[in-house]
Amino acid sequence: MHYLNEHNIFIFLVQISLLLICARGLGELFRKWKQPAVTAEILTGILLGPTILGRTSPELYNWIFPKDIIQQNMLETVAWFGILFFLLKTGLEMDFSSAWRQRKQALTISMSDVIIPMIIAFIPTVFIASNYISDPSQIYLFSLFIATIMTISALPVTARVLQDFNLYKTDVGFLIMGALSLNDIIGWAVFTLVLGVVTSASFNIMSVSIVLLSTVVFSVFCLTGGRHLTNYVIAKMHKMKLPEPGSSLTFISILGCICGAITVKIGIHALFGFFIAGIMAGEAKALSERTRNVISQMVHALFVPLFFANVGIKIDFLQNIDWFLITFITLIGIAGRYVGAWLGVTFTDHPRVNRNLISIAHTPGGEMQIVVGILALEYGLIKEPVFVAIVFGAIFSSVIIGPWMSHALNKRKKINILEFFGKRTIVPQLKAIDRDDAIRELSELIAEQENMPSKEEIFTSVISRESTIGTGLEEGIAIPHARMSHLKHPVIAVGRSSVGVDWNSPDGKLTNLVLMILSPQDNEWIQLQILRYIAITLKDEQAREKLLNTDNVQDLWDSLRQIFGIHYIDNKNKNSVSKK
Repeated sequence: MHYLNEHNIFIFLVQISLLLICARGLGELFRKWKQPAVTAEILTGILLGPTILGRTSPELYNWIFPKDIIQQNMLETVAWFGILFFLLKTGLEMDFSSAWRQRKQALTISMSDVIIPMIIAFIPTVFIASNYISDPSQIYLFSLFIATIMTISALPVTARVLQDFNLYKTDVGFLIMGALSLNDIIGWAVFTLVLGVVTSASFNIMSVSIVLLSTVVFSVFCLTGGRHLTNYVIAKMHKMKLPEPGSSLTFISILGCICGAITVKIGIHALFGFFIAGIMAGEAKALSERTRNVISQMVHALFVPLFFANVGIKIDFLQNIDWFLITFITLIGIAGRYVGAWLGVTFTDHPRVNRNLISIAHTPGGEMQIVVGILALEYGLIKEPVFVAIVFGAIFSSVIIGPWMSHALNKRKKINILEFFGKRTIVPQLKAIDRDDAIRELSELIAEQENMPSKEEIFTSVISRESTIGTGLEEGIAIPHARMSHLKHPVIAVGRSSVGVDWNSPDGKLTNLVLMILSPQDNEWIQLQILRYIAITLKDEQAREKLLNTDNVQDLWDSLRQIFGIHYIDNKNKNSVSKK
């Protein structure tokens, strides 16, 4: 029997410390450059692994990362904990209920974004597969795996980009996240199912049918009864006043382990179980935004950097670079996901003006594609040059989404939103202390204006949109909104509360400033511009303070005119226009 000795523990602690210092340090630097942290984490592994350190200083490399099997297993175990909890956190960030409420459009886009990329990737891969496999009989299997990998999109990467551009809580952002959520569920189910069947000792129609049926039954139960049961348990823990967020974190971790164990017994990978467990926990209304943030921070601060850095340590990237394969994987991945989403939007009744934006949002492979690639590599389904190409393609697609989306947004005509504010739609001191009463109070104010819907119609529309995805932002700001028929132009009501309104904001703070936006049903791009501009403007602390430190209608109106009454640019003629 083998036991750990003090030297094993010492080396392990050196490895963990070194990887975290470099991965987190580089990660923060990359974030300042608006680049995904996973790039820095993999780069850490490349620098400390056989690619760089192993070449320049093999003695130091072998001392830090010895070939001793016990030492390797210690780091490997921690890395796998990282990816299990990364999938748990990814599921936690999904909003399955919201995606299902708009299932007609979201499911159409996601199905198109699964089927089309698979076709685009599978056909050309068949013709080059013989160069990258040793067994000619495995050509179609290899092509199927490459095609499946190309369907996986990076929901966390897209979510971060949408947040950076203040699109996350808009209607188009809501549709993008819904479609990507369903895409991930379908893509991961297909990949883990194929992985389970191929690695099964008994490959026959009966075993395939059993694995498929068990996966469907398990998924349906988790996404129906399992969601309600999870919400009940978390709510019960809150009633018992158990310490938070520790209690919820423990329960969600146990839930992930149980679901992971079940999926292993079914015959598919444990990662799918953790992913589904995250979705169940994410659907729990009793789970506060603060607890979700704590879990996300823990996973990204500790587990994720170790996993992706470990990827770089295990492979010599220079030795396995194949530029043709890298170009091939990158192009078919980005093109396939873009075309798939583009056609998906075409098949729906969603406004075509957002088709390019939605398609771009589906292109990054990011962390999720790398995870799928490492699984395929571990099971011998692909070789190292293919995995290196997948990593390059995933990173490149994640890097370009920000500039690409910025270009798409800048092509649209910009507006000045000051004309949608009004002195008569300002409440300098809200009476409400909770979200619903604040929305009701502002609804009554808007309804009093000329040619506006009734207060009941306004309240119902805004609450319905709010229940789909909350609009509470950080730093005491909330931007509830809705699109309504028979509305000729947008209108914005402003409410200020010195006491604060409970809006379940991500940072746990009370909301002191509410800007409620109504816009025409058939003109989503105006709503999109208004939401983006308000969110960008109110990131400035001085602007927020100016609005919060006024206690009468006139002063608040003057502050709004000063903050939002700036020049804008008409992208068609590039002329600056002032509307102060």
